[in-house]
Amino acid sequence: MDWEVIAASLPEFWQGLVVCLALLGSSLAAGFVIAVPLAVARVSRRAWLSRPVGLYTYVLRGTPLLVQLFLVYYGLAQFDAVRESAAWPLLREPWFCAWLAFTANTGAYTTEILAGALRATPAGEIEAARAYGLEGWTLYRRLLLPAALRRALPQLGNEVVTLMHATSIASTVTLVDVTRVARDVYANHLLPVEGFGVAAVIYFGLTFTLVGTFRLFERRWLRHLARPA
Repeated sequence: MDWEVIAASLPEFWQGLVVCLALLGSSLAAGFVIAVPLAVARVSRRAWLSRPVGLYTYVLRGTPLLVQLFLVYYGLAQFDAVRESAAWPLLREPWFCAWLAFTANTGAYTTEILAGALRATPAGEIEAARAYGLEGWTLYRRLLLPAALRRALPQLGNEVVTLMHATSIASTVTLVDVTRVARDVYANHLLPVEGFGVAAVIYFGLTFTLVGTFRLFERRWLRHLARPA
């Protein structure tokens, strides 16, 4: 184990970690924002609302994230209309393309997670809320969405960890994240353990932190579901 190489590469790993966390946080936030209304549409009885959302989640969950990233980064650039559009300054940037692919992907998974939690709402709770005069968006805002978010916490935690691991493919579109730094250490020094070993430790630390955070959330907001001692 060459500790000198590890020590010399720590600043680069830190910068890669910053890129990873920024990409993860912004993608999760944007994905959640689009997932909430899409989940409401997904459980709608109106086919013209639910079916397009179902198609979106089916396609995004049915294809690998790496393929989606390549389609956004490499595929869109081949169309003249895209290159001549106002969006081209963004679509030619690796960061934006990675963010767009990750946002669309996690948005699809989060939509289905929240839609499943909405469907699991007991009918008695809905009837009681309507007896108090809650209807439409007020019913969703005051009862359905808060309850669904609590029930979905374990699945949302898994999605966050999964997306964090998936950020490692951002290096395939030239972003210098943790995995890219590990590859550079290996390429420059031919030391795979030092490069990828440090990356593994970083990802494990992130996983441990995220899982622990969601465990705290579950203890706080799912306390009423705990079995009595």
